[in-house]
Amino acid sequence: MSESILTVSNIEVIYNRVILVLKGVSLQVPAGRIVALLGANGAGKTTTLRAISNLLASERGEVTKGGIELRGERVESLNPSELVRRGVVQVMEGRRCFAHLTIEENLLTGAYTRTDGKAAIAETLEKIYSYFPRLKVRRRSQAAYTSGGEQQMCAIGRALMSKPAMVLLDEPSMGLAPQIVEEVFDIVRTLNARENVAFLLAEQNANVALRHADHGYVLENGRIVLEGAAPALLANDDVKEFYLGAAEGSRRSFRDVKSYRRRKRWLS
Repeated sequence: MSESILTVSNIEVIYNRVILVLKGVSLQVPAGRIVALLGANGAGKTTTLRAISNLLASERGEVTKGGIELRGERVESLNPSELVRRGVVQVMEGRRCFAHLTIEENLLTGAYTRTDGKAAIAETLEKIYSYFPRLKVRRRSQAAYTSGGEQQMCAIGRALMSKPAMVLLDEPSMGLAPQIVEEVFDIVRTLNARENVAFLLAEQNANVALRHADHGYVLENGRIVLEGAAPALLANDDVKEFYLGAAEGSRRSFRDVKSYRRRKRWLS
């Protein structure tokens, strides 16, 4: 892979000083690429993103071992606003738009840290509308009265208003219809190609994530158990069985697979 904008090295995360959630997680995000972080609910995907964006403290969590580097600079001690100024912004799980604000007001909050003037911000806003034309139509609507897909687009657009180098995208498909999921991921891919924005996206939907990503990591029980180029992971038999529900030509439910067997397969 190309030069990394983000390097996570062997981090451990503990909540409430007793609950070990991440156990030696290491990953890289190359500049201008899309990296998928896959795993079931509770695997540690959101915790990984919060560790990178330094949002763990609000959940009584902390990185106790390892290191996180942004362009070679250690950033564990920086607060989230300082990371935004350095080009890293997170789109939280569940979208979390400001319900009482309009779509356009939500978008403009994303430019709060910028100092390049109103004209530059207005130019970025128009660019966001070009990528998300539905938002321009609904720009005067309160976010609370827009659809889940529109709120997800608003959340991503708000992050892009800060002109980031990397976006941490947490469960972008959650609660959305398949057609809207495809639309959102297509826009992410377009943004990556045209704006050279790197994405680290945490996703349970391995199929859609790997079809749009360049590289992927599989997280299970707080550990990285598999990694590789996205097409290789998409063709991997274990990924097909455990995350796409297909095994030896049949469809299987994830809960049909015993966890001990999963661990044995990953570690073999």
